[in-house]
Amino acid sequence: MTVSASFDITSIRFDEKGLIPAIVQDAKTSEVLTLAYMNEESLKQSLETGETWFYSRSRQELWHKGATSGNTQRIVEIKLDCDQDALVVRVLPNGPACHTGEETCFSASFYTGEKEPAKDASDILTTLEALIAERDEQRPEGAYTTYLFEKGVDKILKKVGEEASEVIIAAKNRDKEELKWEVADMLYHTMVLLREQDLPFEEVLNVLAERHTKSDNKETSE
Repeated sequence: MTVSASFDITSIRFDEKGLIPAIVQDAKTSEVLTLAYMNEESLKQSLETGETWFYSRSRQELWHKGATSGNTQRIVEIKLDCDQDALVVRVLPNGPACHTGEETCFSASFYTGEKEPAKDASDILTTLEALIAERDEQRPEGAYTTYLFEKGVDKILKKVGEEASEVIIAAKNRDKEELKWEVADMLYHTMVLLREQDLPFEEVLNVLAERHTKSDNKETSE
């Protein structure tokens, strides 16, 4: 983990008890996982270890998230707000964030207003990858994704092949309505395969980004 050279921990405005609120957010899904508190020592521990450490106001002691449960949180980024008195900690969680077993401490919604705007393609794929990972870890009974993981790689490969064939048929028939459904099915089964192979979808995107960069550079040189 790299700490910005311009960062000065003395610039942080801890409250009168020496604490600062830390909003913990899933780096992949942008889901808010929990609100905790850090003091100077827990922040230093977080920066040094790359995992979240907090200060328990009830126990009045430092605690390492996941030390007993195994549900650690690997830090991707820490942001300080404009008033320098609150943090956003973007993490890759290794299991539920909440002590109740829920993925987030904010799972109970009590108000719904306007309809949420549609997510863009990258958000949807990120959310899908997170859901597939959750199904793999928890294996809820009756879920189709659970069925695929329990049947193993041969079943998953068979489904990827079947969906690819159906994409070809839909395209040959010039059936756009059918084609979009079949491509969606193929993407889903491919992402299940990536999870089974322990290959993050981000690495596939990195390959595409690298190819795009090479393509741009080639065109510029020509």
